[in-house]
Amino acid sequence: MSEMETAGSLKAALPGDEIVARINELGNISEAPGQLTRIFLSKQHRAAADLILRWMREAGMRAHLDAIGNVCGRYEGDRPGLPCLMLGSHYDTVRDAGKWDGPLGIVTAISCVAELNRRGRRLPFAIEVIAFADEEGVRFASTLLGSRTVAGTFDESVLNSRDRAGVSMREALEVFGLDPGHIGAAARARRELLAYVELHIEQGPMLEAEQLPVGVVTAISGATRLAVTLTGMAGHAGTVPMALRRDALAAAAECITAIEASCRADTGLVGTVGAIDAKPGATNVIPGRVFFTIDMRAASDAHRSKAVAEVVRRIEAIAKRRELALQVEVTHENRSVPCAPWLKSQVAAAIAAEGYRVFELPSGAGHDGMAMVDIADIAMLFVRCRAGISHHPDEHVEVADAAAGARVLLRLIENFRRS
Repeated sequence: MSEMETAGSLKAALPGDEIVARINELGNISEAPGQLTRIFLSKQHRAAADLILRWMREAGMRAHLDAIGNVCGRYEGDRPGLPCLMLGSHYDTVRDAGKWDGPLGIVTAISCVAELNRRGRRLPFAIEVIAFADEEGVRFASTLLGSRTVAGTFDESVLNSRDRAGVSMREALEVFGLDPGHIGAAARARRELLAYVELHIEQGPMLEAEQLPVGVVTAISGATRLAVTLTGMAGHAGTVPMALRRDALAAAAECITAIEASCRADTGLVGTVGAIDAKPGATNVIPGRVFFTIDMRAASDAHRSKAVAEVVRRIEAIAKRRELALQVEVTHENRSVPCAPWLKSQVAAAIAAEGYRVFELPSGAGHDGMAMVDIADIAMLFVRCRAGISHHPDEHVEVADAAAGARVLLRLIENFRRS
């Protein structure tokens, strides 16, 4: 079959309409009427798992739930027991979510396997598709639970974590029908995987700006989160002269402006102050104490560490000049995860073979690959989403872009070679 005939057959075999229909079907499984909320180990989470299990089996895979709730499907190679190319993403959501974040990677991977099965094609490796149970960390404030389980890095102490209703993770797993005592058995060995590849919506605006449906991810950016407390002196808003004030909120405003200026001036760095709380919080009282958060991300750990240190120095200088006490605490630190060059080049080759310009970009958001890198080289394929909107009901992927992502992923699978 010629290259042109192959491209034509892929377009016919992997229509975007089928992928979108399944995304919509999953998007209807929600605990909140009128919005999408599907939290780890909820009844709706179980309903979604059962639906994904059915799709995997219909695609020709053996499928089961592991002890954390990951939905695991396997399509054997040209002989049983071969190492696998693993494809995956997550099926939990944030609250009031968009329907594409996570499920697009799962549904597309299943569609690719279904097409291979339809043709009766077996490859010199197995294909495994995993729908990870919890990537977002909404219910128990601990992220990447599904992929950490597969990677063998699950911290069993989080089983004692409790949700808003006081239910522990251990209890929730049992209600879901799982045995938390078997979580360790769900871990996979490095020898079982040839690589891990994840298709995901970009969650940013760069592909749209480049007018491209797909892109090659270079790295998943690491993140540092800080909690900052500035303490000055509360006082009467009418009686304390401006020159004598130790206003913690005015200092926080200066700090926030400094953070924004630092990140705007540094290509590849992003910084966000997402929460702020001023005390005592009265209209006629000078704020004496302010708490705020900082989230800083970059594709390089060295880049991020240097930038965080510079921001902290600027905050320290502001606090000293304004005669405020300062407390800075690191609350979260995630390493950057580069995509493997040998695997990234195969993603790029698949994109080019589909007739698209190859565009490389980092992922500012975290993904399951951050855990999977402990047992396999990883790569990611981004699909364009409208206006870069994500974690929001307006999250959207065009049918043509969903189809383009599927064709690229199938081409990557069929031409995959371990380095």
